[in-house]
Amino acid sequence: MPKLLLAFALCLPAAVRAATLQEQAAWFVEDYSHLYQGVYTAAQEASWKASTDVTPEHEGLRTGANQAQAALTGSPYVIAQVRDLLKHEKELDPQTVRQLRRIWLMAAENPNDIPDTVSKRVEAESKQSSTMDSFPFCAERTPDGKACAQPTTPNEIDNVLASTSSSAADHLTYWLASKEIGPALKPGLIELRGLRNEVARHFDYPSYFDLQNAWYEMTTPEMMAMLEGVLKDTRPLYEQVHCYAKYELAKRYHQPVPKGPIPAHWLPNRWAQEWPGLVPGVNLDPYFQGRRPEWIARQAEAFYTSMGLAPFPENFWKGSDLYPVAQSLRKKNTHASAWHIDLDQNVRSLDSIEPNAEWWATAHHEFGHIVYFLAYSRPEVPILLRDGAMRAFHEGFADMATIASKQAPYLRQAGVLPEGARIDQMRWLLAEAMDSIVFLPFAAGTMTHWERDLYAGDLPPEQWNARWWQYVRQYQGVEPPAPRGEELCDACTKTHINDAPAYYSTYAIGTVFKYQLHEHICRGILRQDPRSCDYYGRKEAGDFIKDLLSQGATQDWRRLLREKTGSDLSSKPMMDYFSPLLAYLKKQNRGRSCGW
Repeated sequence: MPKLLLAFALCLPAAVRAATLQEQAAWFVEDYSHLYQGVYTAAQEASWKASTDVTPEHEGLRTGANQAQAALTGSPYVIAQVRDLLKHEKELDPQTVRQLRRIWLMAAENPNDIPDTVSKRVEAESKQSSTMDSFPFCAERTPDGKACAQPTTPNEIDNVLASTSSSAADHLTYWLASKEIGPALKPGLIELRGLRNEVARHFDYPSYFDLQNAWYEMTTPEMMAMLEGVLKDTRPLYEQVHCYAKYELAKRYHQPVPKGPIPAHWLPNRWAQEWPGLVPGVNLDPYFQGRRPEWIARQAEAFYTSMGLAPFPENFWKGSDLYPVAQSLRKKNTHASAWHIDLDQNVRSLDSIEPNAEWWATAHHEFGHIVYFLAYSRPEVPILLRDGAMRAFHEGFADMATIASKQAPYLRQAGVLPEGARIDQMRWLLAEAMDSIVFLPFAAGTMTHWERDLYAGDLPPEQWNARWWQYVRQYQGVEPPAPRGEELCDACTKTHINDAPAYYSTYAIGTVFKYQLHEHICRGILRQDPRSCDYYGRKEAGDFIKDLLSQGATQDWRRLLREKTGSDLSSKPMMDYFSPLLAYLKKQNRGRSCGW
C-alpha cells in the first residue's frame, strides 16, 4: 500500500503531524495518482477489449474494471481527505489544488459515501440504456394502432431523413417514428434527474448541471452568458443559412415556403442539429477511388509529423484497430475513437477506415487526439492533469485538424485533388456552415438551455415538452409538424440527454474554439487565408501546437488561451471565416421572407 494511505490506514497521526499541510497534500496526491493510473489503465484495457471484440465475457470484464475504478474515485476515504485538504487550499500550491479539485470532481460522479444513491443511479442508468438499445421503432402501425406493420431502426430513420429523394410524407412518417421512444424514456429520466441532482448537491453544488460546469471552472451563470454571447454573434449568419435552407427545402418538397420556422420533418436530421445534403456538388469521394485505407492512416499521421510533431509510437500501429473487419470474425464498435490507455505513451485508435472523404477527415480528427495525448504525457505534467486544458480543447483541436484536412492546398499536396481540379469555395463554405453554424443553435441554444432548466431549475415533467419546443423555435427556427403534448418527451429522444447529461456545452465551445485556433495558425503564424491554408511541412505551426498541447490541464484554460492566441474565447474568427458566405447569402436571400 502507498505510504500515505498506509499511514492513515494504520492511524499514524504523529507522522502526519510532523509534515506540513502541503507535504500531506502532496503525499496524498502522489499516492492517489499511482493508484488511479493503475485502475484507469485496467479499465481502459478492459473497455478496449470489449469494444474491439464484443462478447458477454468482455463486457463483464469491462463492468468489473469500471467498478474498481469507481471504488477508488468515489472512496469515502478519498472524499473525506480531499474535503479536509481543500478547506485549507490557500496554504497549498496551485498545482496541488488543481489536482485535488480533479479528484473531487471525479468523486462527485460516484460518491461511495452515499452508496444507496450511487447504486440506484447505476441501476437507473443501466435500465435507461437498455430501453434505448432495445426500443422497437415502428414506421407504420396497423389500422387499429395496436401493432407494428413496418418495423424500422434508427439507422433506417436517419437514412430516410438524409435522403434527397425521400418525399415529405416519408420524412413525416419516419420523423414521427423517431419520437416514439420519448414516452418510454421519460420515467427513467425523471428518476435520473433526481439521482444526479442528489449526487451533485451532496458535494455542495446547486445541481448536476452546476457540477458539470465546474469542470470548466465556471459557474452556471458564467457558462450561460458565454453561450448566449456565441449565439448572438453567430445569429446573423444562421438566419441567412436558415432562410436559404427554407427556400431550398420548399422547392425540394414542392411546398409553399413557410412564413416562419422550418417544419422539423423537412430537415435531414432528427433534431435539426445539422443539415447535410442541402448543397449539391460537394463530394470528394471520387478522388479517393483506388486508395488503400492504410494510405489514409499514414497520411493522417504525416499531416502532424510534417510539422515536426513526434511520430506515433510503434505500439500505436500494433495496438490500434484501424480497419473494418468481417462481423463473422468478431464484432467491434464502429464508432471512431481515440484511446489514452495508460495516461502515458500507450495510445490507440479504434476506426473502420475506408477510402472516402468522410474517413479522410475522421482519421485526421482521431489522430489529433493521439497527438494531444502524447504532447502532455511528459514528466512535467502530473498524471491527474494529463488532459485537455478543458473538455472542449480536445474536440476543438481535433476538429481544427478536420478543417485543415479539407483545405484545397493540402488536398493537392497530399495528391488527393488533381492539379486541374477546382473546388467551388462558396459551395464548400455553405456545406460547412450547414454543419458548424447550424449546430450552434442546437448545442448552445436548445440542448444547454433545456438541460439547465431540467437540473438547475427542477423543471416539472409536465412542462418538459413545451419547454423543449419553445427553445427549438427560439434558437433553431424549427417547429414540429403538429402540436406535441406532454404525454410525449421529444427531448428524451436525444441520446445524450440520457447517457451524457449536461455535456453539450462542450461541443458548442469546441466548435468556436476550432475556428479560433485555425485562424491563429493560418493568419498569425503561416500568413495564409484560413479558407485556403496548408499546415503541411510548416514547423512553425508544429511548434505552436506542441507548446499549446503540452500544457495539459496544468493551468486555467482561459489564461492559456489568452497566453497562446492573444484573446479570450471568441466567435469572431468563425464569423470572419464565413464572411464571404454571409455576403453571398444576403444576395441570394434578397427579397425573400426570412426569419421566424
